[in-house]
Formats: sequence, structure tokens, C-alpha cells
Amino acid sequence: MTQFLSLLLNGLSLGAIYALIALGFVIIFKASEVVSFTHGSLLLLGAYSIARLSEPLGFLLAVLAGLAITAVAALVVERFIINRLRGAPVISLAIVTIGVDIILLTELIRRIGPDILNVPHPWGGESVRIGGIGITQNRLIAMIVAGVLIAAFFAAFKYSSWGVAMRASAEDGETAALMGIRQGRVSALAWVVAGVLAGVAALFLVGSPTPGVSSAVYATALRAFPAAILGGLDSTGGALVGGLLIGLAESLAAGYQEQLLFLGRGFGEVVPYVVMIAVLLVRPSGLFGTKELTRV
Repeated sequence: MTQFLSLLLNGLSLGAIYALIALGFVIIFKASEVVSFTHGSLLLLGAYSIARLSEPLGFLLAVLAGLAITAVAALVVERFIINRLRGAPVISLAIVTIGVDIILLTELIRRIGPDILNVPHPWGGESVRIGGIGITQNRLIAMIVAGVLIAAFFAAFKYSSWGVAMRASAEDGETAALMGIRQGRVSALAWVVAGVLAGVAALFLVGSPTPGVSSAVYATALRAFPAAILGGLDSTGGALVGGLLIGLAESLAAGYQEQLLFLGRGFGEVVPYVVMIAVLLVRPSGLFGTKELTRV
């Protein structure tokens, strides 16, 4: 029972990080109808920036600079590429984001090389115990920060003018434009918010128990994509639920890997995609997605 509860808690903490990344996918899709595959490289960019700037700037300033760099990179992609292709077929926009992702990823891998870059988190790799359950301080703080950010986003999404504009644009873009909503501004801000969320997720994703920043972080980040699809690519609440479900599935599969050897070693690494496919076979639009949603 103790092992199960420990895996459950660690799965929720990992799921909270995935939820931040998945929320970025959903925000971008709702604002600009783009399935953005640049998110993995943006997350790696944030982690790399924080790691490189930590020594000259200190941890706190490095984090702020890393978030700013990730947000600006996302804004550049939106302004100079996505905005110029507005109205193009969805499949074309998705392929363009794949191309941008490959370019960014190739450059980042070249810069990182075979090294593992350390991010000097003030809380280090220490663990805390809640009852008889252990969890790293990094993952515990990640859950708290993710909870605050997600709550703040939902409040802004519901009550702020930007949130109202995004919901109106997602519901009926043409009518929203006729009513004076500037869709370009809504889209730009959505990409910036998604970039910041990716940067925050990167900060905790490369902390304990992960050894640091390496090219392998990219593959880990891509596991959040099934979370967005699982919840429904046009559902912000679905991103949260999908992230938690994927985190739990991955943690449980890794914890009980000895009992799952008949499925092959490393099953925990592919279980997010297995869960996604299983759900989509029953609900093609995801758990909370609309049935009219066009898939890529």
C-alpha cells in the first residue's frame, strides 16, 4: 500500500508538470487553431537557458531570463511564421511547426552535446516525507506552483478581457472579428503564455529526480502531447485532467514494471501513448473535446 501511495503522489506531481505543458498546447490551439509541435523544443530551450544563465546571473534571475527567452521565442514563431500563414490549411500549419521544432532542437542538441547541464535548484535533491510516503522537494514544489498557475490561468480565462476574447475567437472567429476582437493579438498573447508555461514546466522537469538538462528532456516533454489529446485539444480543463492521468499512468507503469514485464521493458516510456490511443478509440475527440474538432 505504501508503494502504491508513493507512486500515486509522484504520479500526480509529474502529471502537474505535464498539465502545464498540455495547457500550452490547448491555449495555442484555441487561439490560433494550430497544433503546435514546437513545444518540445521550446521547453528544452527554457531548460537550457536557465542552466546556462544560472552561474552568471544566479538562480532567480536565470529563471526569469529563461522564462522571458522562451516566451520571446514563442512570440517570434507566432509573429513571423504562424501569423503570416493565417488561413492556411491546418495540416500545413502543423507541418510548419514540425519544421521549426526540428531546427530549434538540432541547434539545442548541438549546443548541449553529450553533457548533462545542472540547474542549481535551491531545494536541491532533498526529499520530504508525508506520512510514510516520500517525494522530492522539487516535485512537491512543482505541484504547488502548477496548482497556483493553473488556477490563475482559469481565473484569467474566465474573467479577463483576453480570456473572453479567446473564448469568443475559439467559438466563432469571424463573428469575434466583426465585433472588434483582434485575433492576431489574442493569438500572440496565447503563444507567449504557452511559452511561459513551458519554461516553468522545464524548470521542474530537469530537477530531482531527473539528473539535469540533456537532449533526453525533449522526449520527456513530448509525453505531454498525449495529455492534451487525451483531454481534448480544445478543452483547457481536459489538459489538466489529461496531464494528471498521463502522469499517474507513467508513474504506476514504471513502479510496477516487474509485474508488467510481459509487455516488454520500458513500457512506462510508451504508456502515455498507449493510454491516448485507448481513449481515442472510444472517444475520438478526447475526454472533454468537442466532436466537431478537426484532427491532424
